[in-house]
Amino acid sequence: MNIHEYQGKQILKQYGVKVPEGRVAFSVDEAVKAAEELGTQVVVVKAQIHAGGRGKAGGVKVAKNLDEVRTYANEILGKVLVTHQTGPEGKEVKRLLIEQGCDIKKEYYVGVVVDRATNRVVMMASEEGGTEIEEVAAHTPEKIFKEVIDPVTGLLPFQARRLAFAINIPAELVNKAASFMMSLYQAFVDKDCSIAEINPLVVTGDGEVMALDAKLNFDSNALYRHSDVVELRDLEEEDEKEIQASKYDLSYIALDGNIGCMVNGAGLAMATMDIIKFYGGDPANFLDVGGGATEEKVTEAFKIILSDPKVKGIFINIFGGIMKCDIIASGVVAAAKQVSLDKPLVVRLEGTNVELGKQILKDSGLDIVAADSMADGAEKIVALVK
Repeated sequence: MNIHEYQGKQILKQYGVKVPEGRVAFSVDEAVKAAEELGTQVVVVKAQIHAGGRGKAGGVKVAKNLDEVRTYANEILGKVLVTHQTGPEGKEVKRLLIEQGCDIKKEYYVGVVVDRATNRVVMMASEEGGTEIEEVAAHTPEKIFKEVIDPVTGLLPFQARRLAFAINIPAELVNKAASFMMSLYQAFVDKDCSIAEINPLVVTGDGEVMALDAKLNFDSNALYRHSDVVELRDLEEEDEKEIQASKYDLSYIALDGNIGCMVNGAGLAMATMDIIKFYGGDPANFLDVGGGATEEKVTEAFKIILSDPKVKGIFINIFGGIMKCDIIASGVVAAAKQVSLDKPLVVRLEGTNVELGKQILKDSGLDIVAADSMADGAEKIVALVK
């Protein structure tokens, strides 16, 4: 789950992380009022969407008076920002962060992630702040420094100071920077984050170490422990089909293709998308009904796939272990009848109760194409869609 920058800063502030003073605004008048309340000569008008690269897309403006605040707020609110993270469709800006300007002396990068290679939380830092960290990793990886954190001890003070020295934080501010990193790590752990990224971390002219931007993502499986975080969820930033899928405990991710995929298991889902690509097709989604799907879940999954107007055909690829093939087949038949299916449907079933599942599909009276294998199914649906 993602949240907005201003919400992330509110959380970090609770842990003692220094952030600029700011206000959220949902209208031009609110933006001007917020700037008046902040009372600084310079304020920053920042678009709030769940994507990076806002500055390059024109979503961050520096205003030197209230007239400029009004002009920029009017310009950004309602604008569709297209960044490298939004995709070509972009995201509409529906809220702004009005924030005090600050005297930036130098920009840095600090991030906390879970490293699958070491099975540990890792803090990364670089003196190349303000740029995309992926570019730094690709072109100058030697400028990224890492500290692997022992879960028993947490981030130790000497590790934080070592990072601060490595990225050339001014010597007189190393302790402040180390304290910043310790607080960031604590917020990451306490709130079950999957990412905590500060880009840029800045050193100011008056000797402060501050988070000028903040990106916090949370492990969705841990949200039951954090009702305060759940309240920050902005459904308008999420795909309607993904929201609907989450209500039925389905894993759904929208893609750009035209072949809908229903599978059970994330690994099988990725293999299915790969083999569709191999045969010249394009998957329209990733939809995993899980290992214990009911007929109701399968029916809902079917409806979600068909609600995408780009879908021209559906490939159902099920390996029945815990998930029984006859349950899937019953759900497919029920859903197809409910929505009056008029698109090609290819079904590949294998595993528990497979013969019963195939018989249910055969007796349904629906125009369902049976596949003998995953490759056979992918080849057939690509041909039917084309």
